[in-house]
Amino acid sequence: MDEKHKFLRKIYRQSDIQNIEEKLTSLGNDNKFDVSTFCNLRLFTTIIIFVITLYITKHGYIYAPFVAIGYYYLFYYIFITKKLKERTARLDYQALQFFEILTLTLESGRNLEQSLKVTCDNVNSELSTEFKKALFEMDFGKSLLEALEHMKKRIPSETINNIILNIIQTNQFGNSILDTMYNQIDFLREKQILGIKGQISKIPNKVSIISVIFIVPLIMVLILGPYLIEIIG
Repeated sequence: MDEKHKFLRKIYRQSDIQNIEEKLTSLGNDNKFDVSTFCNLRLFTTIIIFVITLYITKHGYIYAPFVAIGYYYLFYYIFITKKLKERTARLDYQALQFFEILTLTLESGRNLEQSLKVTCDNVNSELSTEFKKALFEMDFGKSLLEALEHMKKRIPSETINNIILNIIQTNQFGNSILDTMYNQIDFLREKQILGIKGQISKIPNKVSIISVIFIVPLIMVLILGPYLIEIIG
């Protein structure tokens, strides 16, 4: 391992380094760091925040540790957790269209590899790009199953990874790939419907919060305004 990773080993546990590396890999094109850059940048900026807080606040020796710890975890949330959630949501949204077209292509009599190539050529999405990478790896000697297994490491969505796993197992055991895809598409449709229902159910709560913040104070002003003016007058 290079000098950067040797330095990281002195500060972080190997399991932590590996976990961060896997998360960064799952970010795909959203990832702007390698593991050493991410860890070093987070560590050094945390130290800087600690020193600045220590010297610019009156009771810096009290606030600095809390501010530094908060920044340390906020850095991870902004650059990994938040982006992973956003990417997972995008991939899950794109999955239904991609696998529907893949299923239609399989119905035409093509095998899985041919169907993936046709689908990737006709679908322009982030998920399609990941499958294109898997097909590209096959051009350099990997089998389809190996390429799909490696692709799972780049996908943060458990839903899509389960579909890929089912495809791999179906291919290995010689079961009907179409039956598998029909079941997965039904699952994706149901999941999207539940997601939409969940968003709709949140609307009354959001309206209530807006009402409390803006509308209720306005009504109180309209009701009490004349009395306040009379008292002041």
